[in-house]
Amino acid sequence: MAKAAETKLTIIRQAADVFNQQGYAGSSMADIMQATGLKKGGIYNHFASKDELAIAAFEFAVHQVSRRYIQVLKDHRGAIARLKAVVHTFVTNLDDPPIQGGCPLLNTAIESDDTHPILRQRVQAAMDEWRKLIRRIVEKGVAAGDLQPEIQADGVATLLIATLEGALMLTQLYGDRIHLQRVQAHLNDYIDQLQRS
Repeated sequence: MAKAAETKLTIIRQAADVFNQQGYAGSSMADIMQATGLKKGGIYNHFASKDELAIAAFEFAVHQVSRRYIQVLKDHRGAIARLKAVVHTFVTNLDDPPIQGGCPLLNTAIESDDTHPILRQRVQAAMDEWRKLIRRIVEKGVAAGDLQPEIQADGVATLLIATLEGALMLTQLYGDRIHLQRVQAHLNDYIDQLQRS
């Protein structure tokens, strides 16, 4: 990798942690400079604006999270095992985060809701991919006869994502992982109920 490309990737990686922990509005270029060890000009040699850097950092963060799910799902077969693996991976990301600061989808969705339409579009696109992943698992499970035929794949995706993200928010707010543990147990029971008898 060329030195310029390596420097750019380092900036993105460091900025992703800063933005995900402090938010877009709460992160200054001084914070990015401190994290990267570069001067402002060194950063602007690679990015035209803070907005451009924020988008690249968000895309990097989402890629890191996605890679983890893809890797985990390679080791699981069948819809029940794969859905439980999605839940387990989300919960254990707290102990070994692919990106510092929690879920970049949740963090960026909350912050960009009304203030940053381009980031909001990127969050929606990333969320669409996560929903699509879960829907595919469910649809394949129905087609294989593993899951009940009347199950609505999009409904399962909504329920899993909303429940997990809500539990993460409570866990971070109270500094108590009991919320994630309760949700993991509940969702595992729910997933078991999806199985075709």
